[in-house]
Amino acid sequence: MTIPLDQLTAWLKDRKITEVECMISDLTGIARGKIAPTNKFIDEKGMRLPESVLLQTVTGDYLADEIHYELLDAADIDMFCRPDQSAAFLVPWAVEPTAMVIHDTFDKQGNPIELSPRNILKKILKMYADKGWKAIVAPEMEFYLTKRCADPDLPLHAPVGRSGRPEVGRQSFSIDAANEFDPIFEDVYDWCELQELDLDTLIHEDGPAQMEINFRHGDPLHLADQITVFKRTMREAALKHDVAVTFMAKPITDEPGSAMHIHQSVVDAKTGKNIFSNADGTMSQLFMHYIGGLQRFIPELLPLFAPNVNSFRRFLPDTSAPVNVEWGEENRTVGLRVPEATPQNRRVENRLPGADANPYLVLAASLLCGYMGMVEGLNPSAPVKGRGYERRNLRLPLTIEHALERMEACKEAEKYLGEKFMRGYVAVKRAEHENFKRVISSWEREFLLLSV
Repeated sequence: MTIPLDQLTAWLKDRKITEVECMISDLTGIARGKIAPTNKFIDEKGMRLPESVLLQTVTGDYLADEIHYELLDAADIDMFCRPDQSAAFLVPWAVEPTAMVIHDTFDKQGNPIELSPRNILKKILKMYADKGWKAIVAPEMEFYLTKRCADPDLPLHAPVGRSGRPEVGRQSFSIDAANEFDPIFEDVYDWCELQELDLDTLIHEDGPAQMEINFRHGDPLHLADQITVFKRTMREAALKHDVAVTFMAKPITDEPGSAMHIHQSVVDAKTGKNIFSNADGTMSQLFMHYIGGLQRFIPELLPLFAPNVNSFRRFLPDTSAPVNVEWGEENRTVGLRVPEATPQNRRVENRLPGADANPYLVLAASLLCGYMGMVEGLNPSAPVKGRGYERRNLRLPLTIEHALERMEACKEAEKYLGEKFMRGYVAVKRAEHENFKRVISSWEREFLLLSV
């Protein structure tokens, strides 16, 4: 919801809001911040948080001191967080009237904090604006509903629906299978309407109780905010109905993974015309360069699309997810699909990001790859006709370690994203992976304990 800054106070008072959740996104996409009484929020118009919040890992740990203090002030100083009037949302599930307001982060001199995911996306969008371009995106979010389970060593199972039975088998696009969870999605749509989120269609995906929510196309920053709010909303609705929801990329063995497909196009900021199409309706050279940029740089920035060790399980053979950056028209077996559309609606669908990706960073990364392709005049490979899973020339890194090495070495992207961000992101993901490697898995206990 867009609220002029001078009307934010009135908006809160008109809705009798008593508490405000003041939020920022860390690198993993977790909402961090403070909950303030409305009067305090109005008086202070912002909050202060330690800079180090942005470098927390998904487990809540901080980086080793030698890396931490290379990237941040040794005194562990505060950053200044200011509310964005275009990112205020109601919290319909709260007992007391509550709002959440997403903040931007600045240093004492008023400069945007380089490690902030939201600032990174704003930086990329400004690059587009400076060229006279405007990016348009339409995300698709996949996720699983599961039974609630407090033991992380146990596998996840489909929840019981209205029929009293858990779902089995594959029910892709089944209306009846989706209707099994109508009470949950009635709440989701009611709450999202109150929050003015731009939800479009609900689809049952391939896996048991795997769903997809599509967003209407629009401004990337506003949609990244909406995805952040939607994920919280979806989790709250699931909890209300005694089930769980997960946006993990690959939560269930031998079942399809969950993606965040991103449809993206670019229009002329003045005329609104799609620059991906020529006057005669054919694909423009800029469109070809955009695809060329995605092909060239997605493998270099893959940790922004696949941020966790679990993310790479989506890319295993025979998992129905794309495993390369090949492209093709109306082809879902490649990473970059060009849907059939009118010239004004011409777009490319990036099918590689996982649902676990930070929405600000994944949108920034995808748009940056396309931008670099356009400004550097990169040409794509020939489009794939037919099955593309077996194509090996443009495959992705196979592990998070390899992907982080390639990202660290990508000086072309560092020029745009900044050295501090690149170093900080890679350091956080390496710390998370070191933490992961200390855990002994159930597979190791099952097959190695008494056999080797």
